[in-house]
Amino acid sequence: MDWGRLLGDFLSRDASPLVQFVKYALAGGIATATHVLIFFLIGFFLFPCVNKDDILVRLFRLKAPEVDEARRSRHAVYSNVCAFFVSNTTCYVINRLFVFQPGRHSMLVEFILFCAVSAVSMAIGTTVMGELIKRVKMQTTYAFGANLV
Repeated sequence: MDWGRLLGDFLSRDASPLVQFVKYALAGGIATATHVLIFFLIGFFLFPCVNKDDILVRLFRLKAPEVDEARRSRHAVYSNVCAFFVSNTTCYVINRLFVFQPGRHSMLVEFILFCAVSAVSMAIGTTVMGELIKRVKMQTTYAFGANLV
């Protein structure tokens, strides 16, 4: 098997629809992992949004400050918005390099359109997450999971 040719076919923008779908799914997986990582880094260090009862805090035996639900909800929203910008940029760059065909728009317009479409689902998910934390008093990790869904 010629691995170089196989890799070249996989990285080609003229790959079959199945290969294009796999590349798009990989880009989405990398973006999701980036989003989770950035959310929790910001949520632990910049805008504390987890408390001592959170499953991640207990699982990894971390120290977390006590944060009331309203503040935890607000901080989770801030963390999610920051994570969105990083992960969405990551996703766009990967897709631009390996999946998308350069289109009729400039790269800036493409990026703005890409972010606009993603921002709709991010706004809905972030609102649900914030309300689950504030009103249901759900742990941040579980509310964040609902946001990702």
